[in-house]
Amino acid sequence: MQTQNRIFDDLAKMAGGALSALSSLKEEIEAMIRDRLERTMTDANFVRRDEFEVVKAMAALARSEQEKLDARLAALENAPALKKKRPSES
Repeated sequence: MQTQNRIFDDLAKMAGGALSALSSLKEEIEAMIRDRLERTMTDANFVRRDEFEVVKAMAALARSEQEKLDARLAALENAPALKKKRPSES
């Protein structure tokens, strides 16, 4: 009976060791895939999300300023202009 318990204990230890090895292998494979994907995206000139958000905010600000300047220009063009005669026109 004690021999049988010892065999089961040994089998349990082997199974635990195998699961530990598989867990380590899984983590290593995930790290390799993550590194490869990051390298592929870098090579393809993809930008990171935070870089994209910064440029998006800059573009929105530039667009807003451009719209304000368009409105200001339209107001100046439609305003009654003071027409002065140039000295050469007299």
